[in-house]
Amino acid sequence: MKPPLLDIRDLQVCYGAIEALHGISLSVNEGEIVTLIGGNGAGKSTTLRTVSGLIRARAGGVRFAGEDIGQCPPHEIVRRGLCHVPEGRMVFANLTVQENLRMGAYLQRDASVVAREMEYVLGIFPRLRERSQQAAGTLSGGEQQMLAIGRALMSKPRFLMLDEPSLGIAPLLVKTIFEQIVAINRDRGITLLLVEQNANLALEVSHRGYVLESGRVTLTDAAAALRSNAEVRKAYLGG
Repeated sequence: MKPPLLDIRDLQVCYGAIEALHGISLSVNEGEIVTLIGGNGAGKSTTLRTVSGLIRARAGGVRFAGEDIGQCPPHEIVRRGLCHVPEGRMVFANLTVQENLRMGAYLQRDASVVAREMEYVLGIFPRLRERSQQAAGTLSGGEQQMLAIGRALMSKPRFLMLDEPSLGIAPLLVKTIFEQIVAINRDRGITLLLVEQNANLALEVSHRGYVLESGRVTLTDAAAALRSNAEVRKAYLGG
């Protein structure tokens, strides 16, 4: 059996004296969409930030494509094909849409590859094409989220982590973004790990899910099974 593309084992993370992750373990297989669900403070964003090298774990390990990346700096993790779209989008407000996208391709030296990836991103998010010369800070929240995802795609990732892609976005644009998340996975074979407040929507597009509570994994199952689980429905899916 093929090993997971991302394998997290016994991960322990602390903020000072406060333990945020209590030895969690989870895995994501190549080609999957996996969702982390849980309340505020459950440790979902901390997990993503630790995987992407922004936070150092106190104990445990993170392996990507069979290699230990626990001590790698963030830029090296991106170079290996793992890219993180953080909560809050973090676009470069004073740069244009096109300039933001080019920033995502900073590791790419082949101009033809950059041009091809740019065309792909503008093709799946036509609003970005319409606003390509507009300052990113003037875009709506949904358009900025498209830009943040597009910028990550410019690095030609093998694995994409999205933190709260629907947060503060108009419902119509949320629908567009999630349709493209599915298309990115289906058409490009990019593996995805989602953290998403709209657990129902996230599980709808995912293969599997993990429930985090107070820094611990309390449940894992197929997405459909989690959606029909009475306790999960009551706690996270609005009954």
